[in-house]
Amino acid sequence: MWPYPRIVAHRGGGTLAPENTIAAMRCGLDHGFRAVEFDVMLAKDGVPVVMHDPQLGRTVAGEGSIADFTAQELAARDAGIWFGPEFEGEPVPTYEQVARFCMQHGIWMNVEIKPVPGHEEQTGWSVAQATWRLFAGQPDHRAAALPLLSSFSFAALEAARFAAAEIPRGLLIDEVPADWHAQLRQLGAISLHVNHRRLTPVLARAVKEAGFGLFCYTVNDPVRARQLLEWGVDGFCTDRIDLIGAQFAGSVVER
Repeated sequence: MWPYPRIVAHRGGGTLAPENTIAAMRCGLDHGFRAVEFDVMLAKDGVPVVMHDPQLGRTVAGEGSIADFTAQELAARDAGIWFGPEFEGEPVPTYEQVARFCMQHGIWMNVEIKPVPGHEEQTGWSVAQATWRLFAGQPDHRAAALPLLSSFSFAALEAARFAAAEIPRGLLIDEVPADWHAQLRQLGAISLHVNHRRLTPVLARAVKEAGFGLFCYTVNDPVRARQLLEWGVDGFCTDRIDLIGAQFAGSVVER
């Protein structure tokens, strides 16, 4: 049984706030979301930071790889002005800063391990270890209370398993490989995270019958969202938190 929320705010605030910032997490919370997805990679000094792109230039001005800058240097850059003047000065946050914000407000986290190319194993290991340290002292160790680590990188997830096997993992895919079941078993993963455009009712049924959770990205149309839930999808993330609310799944008959 899927123990997590069904509707997850993509990168914190979807299309309503600068992605992967504390402002985005606050935006999601303001819209009633107690579940967020965000991306984590390593800065030059090995500190996990919340960023999607391995290169500067799109959401943070500048040039170069994220791996060329320390977490402190990244924090000094503006991650909000690209989205709008009201977000000017919003820094690149560390994973710990975002995680503590979420923990303080009771927000569940789907943490995508997003390695800078060439840093897959180190990133998976470091993010899993950081997650375990953050939650080791918490009184609630139920699976539903822990973040779910996901990644497109098999190597990163394998490293995460060795670093902190207690933290659950999900495999992200675009094109569904024929050996998806074997990959999930090898990783000790609990869920398959699929591009919703690649999902079919047959595949959805196969994943569920095999005993795995099924999560989709990134679903922005309410009609499609309802169809996926009817197929048996356990949860999905959305950019359109203004159209698909946190309680959207409530309109679907519980299975």
